[in-house]
Amino acid sequence: MRKTLFIYSANYLPNIGGVEKYTYNLANQLELQGVHACIVTNNVFNLAEEETLESGATVYRLPCHPLIGGRLPIPKRNAPFKDLLERIYSQPTDYVVVNTRFYPHTFLGVKHAERHDIKPIVIDHGSAYLTLGNPAIDLAVKAHEHLITALLKQHQIDFYGVSNESAKWLETFGIDGKGVLNNSIDADSYYKSASSRDFRKELRLNKDDFLVSFTGRLIPEKGINELLEAARKLSDKPNIKFALAGDGPLMSMLESNNPGNLALLGKLQANDIAALLISSDAFCLPTRSEGFSTSLLEAAACYTTPIITNVGGVPEMIPDDRFGIILQSQSSEEIAKSIIKVQSNPTQNHKMAQNIGMRVRTEFSWQKTAEKVLLACQNASKQ
Repeated sequence: MRKTLFIYSANYLPNIGGVEKYTYNLANQLELQGVHACIVTNNVFNLAEEETLESGATVYRLPCHPLIGGRLPIPKRNAPFKDLLERIYSQPTDYVVVNTRFYPHTFLGVKHAERHDIKPIVIDHGSAYLTLGNPAIDLAVKAHEHLITALLKQHQIDFYGVSNESAKWLETFGIDGKGVLNNSIDADSYYKSASSRDFRKELRLNKDDFLVSFTGRLIPEKGINELLEAARKLSDKPNIKFALAGDGPLMSMLESNNPGNLALLGKLQANDIAALLISSDAFCLPTRSEGFSTSLLEAAACYTTPIITNVGGVPEMIPDDRFGIILQSQSSEEIAKSIIKVQSNPTQNHKMAQNIGMRVRTEFSWQKTAEKVLLACQNASKQ
């Protein structure tokens, strides 16, 4: 009889983010390896409470209060919530994995594991405190994270990071992490999934125009303000263009302050994002914090040179300057300088793009990550 592994993730698709994609891809790969994967998430988008994915994985969606635009879902402990949770808890369970450490949803996964006398795995996906762009709110979020982690530490849990930096970040909370269960991508499949959209044609670019893309949520911690200012500094360079794919609270600000060299594409489907990255000359993500950026993996899969801040799994993906540009600060000056450096040397840019594309294919596959997760679960069960 095959094993069953439950993955608790507070946020999940169609919400777009690294944790959501990690959960989806891990579940699908586990199914390929003969393990039944069940995703337990929050019903932020009022979808069906139960769904079977094409891979055979099952998704359960619990009723919730979608606070902060759905980014902080709080369990709605009504009768439907209790009924569905009891149905989930009563199922045969061999392993429990919890993605992210500081949501109330995390404790539902821990309780599930304890009910079956299982030691759960908690995977941390950050490398710094969550920020929302408001000093008062950020301070409250920081205090919340410490409080909820202190409560979590009262349980028997094996903690892992999604990157070396995430594992190290756990030390901030007095946690000795067990290792790294890194983010990954099926690079060839992702590249081949690209839609037929020709973004260079849609954006009316000339042959020699240099296209810098960004993909992700339009929120302060992704460095959107700094990227906008860098675009403004480069507005006198007619051959450098920017394309931002994503949506979020900063969209209206971008629309009002567009220097004219920046295209706002809104939220794109995954295959369109792949097409955009293939059409781009560089990918820029001046983010403040990442565990292991999915957007970076996607850019690498599309042979697109990354320009990114030194956060999360970036040093693992870009060990030196043969593979991309690591920004030493989030400043708009350095972003603009790095873009010009890449744009002015097409031969070097091509080499970096090829190197990062080959690296992601050899070192960061979902098959390897799923095997590591299963081993972590098995080791936890022996303790």
